[in-house]
Amino acid sequence: MKHSLFRNHFVTPLTAPVASLVAAGLPLSAYAAPGTLPTLEDPSRGQGTGILQTLQNYGYDITLLVALLVITSMFIGVSYHAYTTYAEIHTGRKTWGNFGLTVAVGALLLVVGIWLLTKGTGVL
Repeated sequence: MKHSLFRNHFVTPLTAPVASLVAAGLPLSAYAAPGTLPTLEDPSRGQGTGILQTLQNYGYDITLLVALLVITSMFIGVSYHAYTTYAEIHTGRKTWGNFGLTVAVGALLLVVGIWLLTKGTGVL
């Protein structure tokens, strides 16, 4: 028994994929005005006087984003380690002193990491 899509003589097995792609693309074409492209946002330091300075300003923004991702991963790592230490308190493997030490050292590492990345991005 053939699929119900192929019962119509206008839609053959060869044109069915093309018809589905065209149907999927129709809603996207309603959002973009014909002949216009979105404008590129200026970097946070401004557009610059030339193309090289503008690219350097975009590089600065990318570096800040990478620094933010590094700090975020550090925060997640410290939080995960503190959570596992807290969970091990209830099983008797760790003490509250271990948890306090974990939180204190983790907070210190985060402060030092933020300070170092702030100094590092200031060089740019």
